[in-house]
Amino acid sequence: MRTGIDILENEILEQYPDVLEILLRDHTTQKNIFWATDNYQHLGEAYRFNSQILPELITGENGDIIMPRVHKDKILQQSRSKEMAEVFTPSWICNAQNNLIDNAWFGRSDVFNSEISLDNGSYKWEGNEERINFPKGKTWRDYIRDTRLEMACGEAPYITSRYDSTTGEFIPVKKRIGILDRKLRVINENVNTTGEWLKAAQTAYKSTYAFEWQGDSLLLAREAMLVTFIENYTHKFGKEPQQKSLDFIAYIISWNVWQMDGLKGIVPNTCGGLTVTEVDLFGNVKTENSFCKGCMDNNILRHNGTYCLIKDWSKKDITTGRSGKKIRFIDLLKTK
Repeated sequence: MRTGIDILENEILEQYPDVLEILLRDHTTQKNIFWATDNYQHLGEAYRFNSQILPELITGENGDIIMPRVHKDKILQQSRSKEMAEVFTPSWICNAQNNLIDNAWFGRSDVFNSEISLDNGSYKWEGNEERINFPKGKTWRDYIRDTRLEMACGEAPYITSRYDSTTGEFIPVKKRIGILDRKLRVINENVNTTGEWLKAAQTAYKSTYAFEWQGDSLLLAREAMLVTFIENYTHKFGKEPQQKSLDFIAYIISWNVWQMDGLKGIVPNTCGGLTVTEVDLFGNVKTENSFCKGCMDNNILRHNGTYCLIKDWSKKDITTGRSGKKIRFIDLLKTK
């Protein structure tokens, strides 16, 4: 796969059979993720808000339909910002905020890089070239297992910084600052065999989560995480990973980076009015209309929409015996 900010669905389909279908899967609905935006409806019925994103809609002659925000025209960018509060964060801000998390975890600053102030009020960073040292009582394995979540992730710039989402500038592997980038750097520094590297990378991916409303951005985020895996494996071993390794990483991503209304914890636009009809013993018909109590009361625990499922990879599924217990995301927010 070529280096650059554009990840072409045609290339994924050609080089990595089955991966695109895995990346398009929504495990809550057992369907594909859907557009969840009207930006593409001019292309036809299959591109309407509630339509599923199918491989044939974004490959072949349609291979350039989904593109990073920086490549969208200015009018569309402004529209998405106004309608969906879509504002993408410069990489230097992502770096500064990710540094705050690591400062707390390590108990010291400037672990992965040092921030340098610029005259225009922004910052750049200078990477720490030394091998990362871990505080007493913590190891590199603890770090890659640490659970982290990017909310309303867009194209997931906090998770993997393949490019600056505001300028489109490509960022080489060694200079990246995302949550997953840092975990993979630590793996690269501590693992030298392909088998152990793959196992550690799977752990890193299983502990990295994100959600997004709009289907196109969600797919871009998933693709970026997949290509980050390929790029780091290639950077470490000088060759691409095998197909079965890619398929499994794509499967993890499809669970951990999911489509959700973050204010409600549900699949977008699944709340609504309900009509209940009952017939008594005498044949009398009684019809009642009700509305979503969660929407009416602004109570995230009472919506009648479809609550999103994710996997807790630290636990086994009782029915299959495999790693990864299905849980509702909303249940993580409940307090005793």
